[in-house]
Amino acid sequence: MVDPVPPVTEADLDGSDLRSTAFLQPARDLFEACGLWDLLEPYSKPLEQLAVIDTVGWPPEVRERRAFRASDVSDEPFGWNLMNWMVRRELWGYLQNAENITALYGTGFKSLVNRTSEVIVALTDGSTVRAKLAIAADGKFSPLREAAGIEVTTTRYGQKSLAFTVTHDVPHDNISTEIYNEGGPFTIVPLPDIDGQHASAIVWMNLGPRAVELMEMPVPAFEDVMQARSTNLLGRMRLKGRRSIWPIITQTADRLVEGRVAVMAEAAHALPPIGAQGLNTSLNDLAELLTQVESAPNDPGAPGVLAAYEAARKPDIARRARAIDLFNRVARSGEAGLQAVRLLGLKAIHDIKPVRTKVMRAGLGPK
Repeated sequence: MVDPVPPVTEADLDGSDLRSTAFLQPARDLFEACGLWDLLEPYSKPLEQLAVIDTVGWPPEVRERRAFRASDVSDEPFGWNLMNWMVRRELWGYLQNAENITALYGTGFKSLVNRTSEVIVALTDGSTVRAKLAIAADGKFSPLREAAGIEVTTTRYGQKSLAFTVTHDVPHDNISTEIYNEGGPFTIVPLPDIDGQHASAIVWMNLGPRAVELMEMPVPAFEDVMQARSTNLLGRMRLKGRRSIWPIITQTADRLVEGRVAVMAEAAHALPPIGAQGLNTSLNDLAELLTQVESAPNDPGAPGVLAAYEAARKPDIARRARAIDLFNRVARSGEAGLQAVRLLGLKAIHDIKPVRTKVMRAGLGPK
């Protein structure tokens, strides 16, 4: 396993990923199968409900609120929320003594020879690896994917997302809340208490210039704007730690396989942070690739194995990318017509039970 950048495993260090991820039920099942869930569960917070609040104007005026309950489709939570930097810390610790894994942090990819029977990968430390299968899971700007000759299709929205942590006066009751307004959703995801205070992770999408303005705003002024944007849902919010900023794009690889290279995760698809689809779609890739590889342990990179992987994952990735793209365009709009569509869509999805349960099951992803 090669990664040119050692993971940042403390929240306050430069480069720390301050975003959080809701690991949905299939993701939890995968971590259990890998023997990792016992490491992560103590730092997780269950997500029992997803609340959606539609607002207009400034300060935001609430037009409608709907709650989607996990109990409608399962006897378990939708998922479990964890801070990304904390997940990296636990996985880093696990890898130090894991059998059958050589973790080369600080070593990058250099070149690829993609042969019929094997791949030959040269690394930046001067070493060479020969293998039956190479997996490109190296991010949206994947060097391995590019070396394999796989192109991507990218959609840019002119949006950026702020990610940060807050403490607040009112308990979140394990409810994740998306508050819609012009620019994109303000998403509140429950975390375990911090220093005895209720805490949540925030992902706040805006048009790029506004996001940069908020990123650079002094903390007291930022907290006042954040308070208004949150519709005072959880009482007074206080910024805990740093803010980080991320560009919002939709990007999909034109194909998932080339020779003995398989592409997965953000090398295969980058999605806007809506509905906890990003990392969970990546973990669905991993689960499917694992299933196919286990069917041919003597040659995990055989053409039939990788063709089955692509056939299983490419349509699902395309559907999710289209759905999130459309949802983001409607959710971020300040136009009255699209705001009306957003409100009608929310009511229709929630209030018609068969539609509501179908959408929730689809959001959880394949078992």
